[in-house]
Amino acid sequence: MQLTSPAFKEGGKIPSKYTCQGKNINPELQISKVPSGAQSLVLIMDDPDVPEFVRKDKMWDHWVVFNIPPSTADIPENTQPSGTPGKNSGGGLTYQGPCPPDREHRYFIKLYALDTELKLPQGASKKDVEKAMQGHIIAQTQLMGRYEKHH
Repeated sequence: MQLTSPAFKEGGKIPSKYTCQGKNINPELQISKVPSGAQSLVLIMDDPDVPEFVRKDKMWDHWVVFNIPPSTADIPENTQPSGTPGKNSGGGLTYQGPCPPDREHRYFIKLYALDTELKLPQGASKKDVEKAMQGHIIAQTQLMGRYEKHH
């Protein structure tokens, strides 16, 4: 399974358009090679480089969507994919762009193919989703981008 974006390459810089210093919209994502047995996809974007003074667990969840149809091949820019939105660390149900307070952070956009749909309500947390996915992941991939605020 592959996850790519025309906006930035693996390990590359995320354009500021997709951050709190720009339009704060999601970049286009392209999905390919989803395994035939997949019943749903899960998309999670998080930042593990958060300073402890912001979050004790040093993690910020930017985007959580589950029960995405496995036929999804493209998530256009500024679009919430079909599926059930989970909650980000800001309490919202949609994409929240990078906004690092201190230095360059890494943003991991993770895609999972599951052999089931998750019986979770809208607004479920990343932890709820990760727990529910256990034992059901048949493929996973990720795309990592970096961002540092400009002053």
